[in-house]
Amino acid sequence: MTDGEFGGEAGGAVGRPWGGPSAEGRGDAFDDALALANGTAPTWVRPGAGPEATTVTTPYAAGGAAAATSSATDSGGDAPYTPDDPFSPDDPAAARSGPSNPSGPADPAPPTGPGPRTAPAAVPWRTARALAERAVPGPPAPETSVLGEALGRTLAAPLTALTDLPSFDTSAMDGWAVSGPGPWRLDRPADASETGPPSGILASHAPAEALLDGHAIPIATGARVPSGATAVLRSEHGEVRELSDGGRRLYAPRPAPPGQDIRPRGQECRRGDQLLPAGALVTPAVLGLAAAAGYDELTAYRRPRAEVFVLGDELLDHGLPHEGRIRDALGPMLDPWLHALGVEAAPPRHLADEADTLYAALAGSTADVVITTGGTASGPVDHVHPTLRRLGAEVLVDGVAVRPGHPMLLARLAPRRHLVGLPGNPLAAVSGLLTLAEPLLRRLAARRPAAPYRTPLAAAVAGHPHDTRLVPVAYRDDERHGLTAVPLRFHGPAMLRGIASADALAVVPPGGAERGTELELLEFPWSASWSAGWTPGWAAPGAPYDPPEATGGRA
Repeated sequence: MTDGEFGGEAGGAVGRPWGGPSAEGRGDAFDDALALANGTAPTWVRPGAGPEATTVTTPYAAGGAAAATSSATDSGGDAPYTPDDPFSPDDPAAARSGPSNPSGPADPAPPTGPGPRTAPAAVPWRTARALAERAVPGPPAPETSVLGEALGRTLAAPLTALTDLPSFDTSAMDGWAVSGPGPWRLDRPADASETGPPSGILASHAPAEALLDGHAIPIATGARVPSGATAVLRSEHGEVRELSDGGRRLYAPRPAPPGQDIRPRGQECRRGDQLLPAGALVTPAVLGLAAAAGYDELTAYRRPRAEVFVLGDELLDHGLPHEGRIRDALGPMLDPWLHALGVEAAPPRHLADEADTLYAALAGSTADVVITTGGTASGPVDHVHPTLRRLGAEVLVDGVAVRPGHPMLLARLAPRRHLVGLPGNPLAAVSGLLTLAEPLLRRLAARRPAAPYRTPLAAAVAGHPHDTRLVPVAYRDDERHGLTAVPLRFHGPAMLRGIASADALAVVPPGGAERGTELELLEFPWSASWSAGWTPGWAAPGAPYDPPEATGGRA
C-alpha cells in the first residue's frame, strides 16, 4: 500500500531544540528521542506556556506524539500541512490539541488494531540516523572462513603478511638474467635439451646454479633470479649472435644498470608487516593480497542477514498495471540494493494486507533486520504498528522530520533483531533505506561510515519549512564550481525516474539551498561519479528548477 505522509516540527514535541539543554540538565538528544518514541519520557513545555500546561507521559499507542501539547498560540493557528503541498509553510503541529488537562486520564489505552493514531513526534533527520547506528552495540562475533566466502565482509583483525612479498628476487620482465656489464656469454640451462632453443629459467623453476660474471641466461617474468645476477635485460633490448665456436653471445645497445627489472625480495612487504587494518572491507583486491601474503582463511565479521516483506494487496509482480493494481517497484529494487550494501538478503516476500499474516512473518523471521514496505501510517490496512505492539517490540524511531519518507520507523523486535519500516512510495522508501536501514546495517557489518562528502549545487533547491529534504542529484562538471550536484526532476515521493538517473541524494536543510551551496551527499553504493557531465532529467537551459520562484539554470 502507499502510505501518506504526516508532518511534524523537528524537536517541537519536546518543547526545546533537539540537543539543547533542559532546565534540569536532563539527558542528551539521543536519549530524549529514544524515550519519546517509546512513550517513556516526560514532555517539557515551552518556557512561557500558560500555568495550565503540565508534564505528561506518552504511551506507545501515540508513538510519542501525545507529547505534542502545544497550544494554538504556539503553532500560530495555521492550517495543517498537507502532502499535496510539499512546500506549504504550515505544519501539522498547528493542528495539535491545546494544553493538557492535569485532571484528565494520564495514559490512554493503546489501540489494538489499525486506524487513526495521534501523529508521532517527528525525530530530526540526523538524530534518526544516530539512533539507527546506535541501535546495536556493535557487530556480532567474527567468523573464520575460506577466502572466497570473506568477500564483502569486514576484517576483524589486521591483515599481517605471513611471508615476504615477493618471497625471493623475481624477474619483472621476460628477457635474460645477466651478470656484470655486457656483452654476455649466453648459457644453456643445465636441464635444457641439446636441440631447440634454450628454455631458460621459468616461473615454476628455481635456478640450480649461480650465474657467473659475464654470463647471461634466459628468464621468464615471475621466475626466481639466480644468485650472481645483477640485472634483467628485457627481450626487446637484447640481440643474440652466434659465435664461431658454436656458442652464443648477448649484446645490448646500452648498459644494464644493477637491479634493472628485478623485484627484490621484500620489496612490497616483509613478513609481519601490517598490510591492512582491522575494519578494512574485503574487496576482490584484498582477497588477492591475502592470497599472495599466504592466507587460506580470513577472520571477518559476517554479513548481516535481512528479509524484505513487501506489503500491499494492490501490488503485481509481473505484467502491466490494470484495474487499480500497480507493479511492485520496491521488491526488485531493495534486494540488489541490500546486496550492494554487503547484506545477505533473501528474495523479497509479498504479504497480503492481513494482520495475522504480517504477525506470523515477523514472529517467524530470524533475520538480523526485517524491512517492510508500506503499512507504517494509520490507514485501515496499515498493520505495522499494531503488529509491533502485539509482538512487544520496542519502537526506537516513529516518524522522521524528512521529506520524502516521513512515516518511516525503526523498532527492536528482540535483542540484536530489528525492523525498519519503509513507506510504500518508492522514493520515500529509498529515503528510509538511507536514513535508518543503512546506518543500522553498516554497524552490524562493522563497516566504517563514509567520509562526509559535500558538493556545490548546480541549481537552487526549495526546502520544506521545518524538515530536511532528500533530493536526487547527478554529478556534472561546472566551469566555475568544478564537480557539482545537479538536482533532478521527477523527485516526488512516488517517483523513481529521477533517482534512476541519480548518483546520490542531496541533504537539503529546512528552507532550501541556493545555487553554489555545498550540501552533504548520500552516495549510492554503486555511484562512482560515472555520470559526470550527463544530466538526464535536468531542467532546460535557463529554466527554473523547483519551485517556479527558485532560480536555476545551466552554469
